[in-house]
Amino acid sequence: MLFTITGKHFEITDAIRAHAEQRTEKLPKFYNNINQIEVIIEGDGADSGVEIIARAEHSNVFIAKESGDDTLTCIDLAVHKLERQLRRKKEKQRNNKHVGGAPEIERGFSEAG
Repeated sequence: MLFTITGKHFEITDAIRAHAEQRTEKLPKFYNNINQIEVIIEGDGADSGVEIIARAEHSNVFIAKESGDDTLTCIDLAVHKLERQLRRKKEKQRNNKHVGGAPEIERGFSEAG
């Protein structure tokens, strides 16, 4: 899995990088096909924003955005949003495999005499 972290108008510290990597490394547990995770941190101070983009197989893209005062809290909240999205997608895929299935065919036996 490829992990990328980018700061726009923001200096990425080792603590922020480690925190983001630690929180996002658990995402494949919720959806197995994740290939790439990109964390974008914008601004600093009172108006910082975090955007996490998870790319998976078959062109599935999951995006979670969060803004607030603390960058680490924003990362946690965005990861939580992404976990919900991934869990919902995996649940839909599992349920769709079993919906419908083979139609039941009524077999009527005629008595030919």
